[in-house]
Amino acid sequence: MIVGVPREIKADEYRVALTPGGCEALVGDGHSVVVESGSGTGSGFEDHQYVQCGAKMVASAAEVFGEAEMIVKVKEPLPDEWPLMRRGQIVFTYFHFAASCELAEAVAASGVVAIAYETIEDESGRLPLLAPMSEVAGRMSDQLGA
Repeated sequence: MIVGVPREIKADEYRVALTPGGCEALVGDGHSVVVESGSGTGSGFEDHQYVQCGAKMVASAAEVFGEAEMIVKVKEPLPDEWPLMRRGQIVFTYFHFAASCELAEAVAASGVVAIAYETIEDESGRLPLLAPMSEVAGRMSDQLGA
C-alpha cells in the first residue's frame, strides 16, 4: 500500500500524522510512503529524516493525494483538500463530522473510505485515539479554571 502524508494546512496545526519512525515501520513492512515536503517541520522532523527511512518526498499535497492509496492526517480535510480526495482512497484522520455538514457532504461525495480516529474502538469499547485528546482538554480546562 502507498501511504501518503500531506502537510497539515489548518491554522496553528503543527503536528504530523506520521513520524520518521512510523515511516520506517511501514517501509519495513513492505509499504511505500510519500510525504509532502515540510510536513514534519512543525513537529521537529526534517525532510531528510523521512528520506532516510525510505519515504519519497514530493512538493505538493496534490502529489501526495494523487499517489497514495491511504492518506494519514492529524486534522480533518479542509476545503482546499476536498477535490484531491478520490473514490476508494482511504483517509485516516480526525473528522469530527458533527461539527461540519459541509465536510461530511464533501467526504461522502468523494467516495473515500473515511476512518475517523475519534470512532476507533478497542476490544473493550474504549476510544484509544480520542482518550489522549480528552485528557489534554480536561487538564487544560482545569488550568484555565484556576
